[in-house]
Amino acid sequence: MIGVPMSAKPTDSARYTELRNSKVLRDYFIHDKFEAGVKLAGTEVKSIRAGKAQITDAFARVERGELWLHGAYIQEYSHGGLSQHAPRRPRKLLLHASEIRKIRQAVETGGKMIVALRMYFKEALVKVEIALATGKKQFDKRADLKKREQQMEARKALKHRP
Repeated sequence: MIGVPMSAKPTDSARYTELRNSKVLRDYFIHDKFEAGVKLAGTEVKSIRAGKAQITDAFARVERGELWLHGAYIQEYSHGGLSQHAPRRPRKLLLHASEIRKIRQAVETGGKMIVALRMYFKEALVKVEIALATGKKQFDKRADLKKREQQMEARKALKHRP
């Protein structure tokens, strides 16, 4: 039987379909999550598909009744030609008006901020998962680290148990 050579592995289509903000869970307490669409240019979508984007410093703001994503970096598309986008421009987030009102109210009254958790493709559309969050203090971070270490030790003890 003739098989597929080892070097001819199928391409991983899900390779760059999700970008995560790794610092968020370490630095913030997450409260409510929302899924928002993003208004993008064509070259931005192609750059995201190629994995040339980062949302590490991304946050959202409510401005004049609309939600805007700031701090997200989407590299210029290499084959874009003259119609390139600015890599760090603010991008409009698409949510229902009732969700925007709820977010605005939480930010104004509760002292919360809006952070980007992840950016991903849902079918052909780019979506951003945003969350209302409050910042962690240094002792909160230490407590989380201690808790994680205890859980790891417990797993190791159970694993080596006869």
